[in-house]
Amino acid sequence: MTFDLTTIWAFIIAFAVFAYVVMDGFDLGIGILFPTFDPGPERDRAMNSIAPVWDGNETWLVLGGGGLFAAFPLAYAVILPATYPLVIAMLLGLVFRGVAFEYRWRDPGHRRLWDAAFTGGSFVAAMAQGMTLGALLQGIEVTDRAYSGSWFDWLTPYTLMTGVGTVAGYALLGATWLVWKLDGEGQAHARQLGIRAAWATLLLMGAVSLYNIFLNADYAARWLSAPEIYFAAPVPIVTAIVALSLLRALKAERNSKPFWLSIALFFFGMAGLGVTMWPYVVPPGITIWDAAAPERSQVFMLVGVAITMPLIIAYTAWAYWVFRGKVGHEGYH
Repeated sequence: MTFDLTTIWAFIIAFAVFAYVVMDGFDLGIGILFPTFDPGPERDRAMNSIAPVWDGNETWLVLGGGGLFAAFPLAYAVILPATYPLVIAMLLGLVFRGVAFEYRWRDPGHRRLWDAAFTGGSFVAAMAQGMTLGALLQGIEVTDRAYSGSWFDWLTPYTLMTGVGTVAGYALLGATWLVWKLDGEGQAHARQLGIRAAWATLLLMGAVSLYNIFLNADYAARWLSAPEIYFAAPVPIVTAIVALSLLRALKAERNSKPFWLSIALFFFGMAGLGVTMWPYVVPPGITIWDAAAPERSQVFMLVGVAITMPLIIAYTAWAYWVFRGKVGHEGYH
């Protein structure tokens, strides 16, 4: 692998996507799990655990989407028309989630309605993100450097599986976050939810991985043919070790360890997707180099990212440090 500017940009966008999936994933996961919490203090504490940071988490979605548009304009121009319904559903879900989050505290007379909106928006956003990933992995029909498929190519059994898998994974992140941030009965409840979500996530990760082998001959070659298999094999092996450690940490009643292991599980899951897709940004025919912006544009943008990304990371770390510790019934609202 040669690390030219295009490759560097591919890793920058992959990092932004991973950061978004992890950070916005756990608060979307709390929304997905929200109906399982008792109305009143238990739901309030779950909301308070993400109240100071949830909106800042979406910064990484902007960076990932904006970076794709700037660094790989052809990919952006193909992927969006192929997934417009999913992108629209995701944005509407995030809007409903955000509005419900704020109005739940300011309009207590309709709190049940806002709780439903919070759950519905979180579920729709997570499902749409997972199905978008599935639509990309299953391949996008391109003719003359433009999307040439139909309006509903994104709707298949495979994309439904990746959507449900993403919902389960976000629920796992949300549950393990609450294990870390809560105590008492709330923590015990979150731990049980985490065990169930972990099993669901692992089963669906395995199902999607097996499906990928039969989905595309190139994917199968990367995982089953020599010498590629020697480089790819460590990913599922380490993933299995992380998965076992996660289940043990949840049963051993650890506090923060299950959350960090959940993040590691997502990291190696995304690494597996990277092995599967590389070097295509739009399978099966557009590589990162085919879709890349001119070199001068990449250099200009890289200077901006070199300045802004460390600031974003520093501010995010500071915000999480300030609001560290267990969460009580009170919140910043």
